[in-house]
Amino acid sequence: MFEVFFPILMLALIVGGIAAAFIFLSIVLGKRTRLGAKGRPYECGIEPMGSTQDPVPVKFYMVAISFILFDIEVIFLYPYAVVARQLGLFGFIEILIFITLIMVGYFYELGRGAFKWD
Repeated sequence: MFEVFFPILMLALIVGGIAAAFIFLSIVLGKRTRLGAKGRPYECGIEPMGSTQDPVPVKFYMVAISFILFDIEVIFLYPYAVVARQLGLFGFIEILIFITLIMVGYFYELGRGAFKWD
């Protein structure tokens, strides 16, 4: 058992040592600068408008969750597309149930106004 995990343990130790060395060397050898213009927020070359401490709107998170939801749907549809003929009617019914559940979530978000940017 030890013979199987020893190479993984050694790899983790070597990688951890290299990462620690890089961090240590950047602290020791790194250039020290005062925060002037370098410390200011940067927005595409223009002066920032408003404070950087403003909270992010909840609608941003709703869109992000929606993206993850539909991204996962697409990931699950690819394997089905590969074996659709072999699964037959059972696979077709299962994927219809899956798509129906996803569409219920989509229409729920649509009804809650998650996609409206005022």
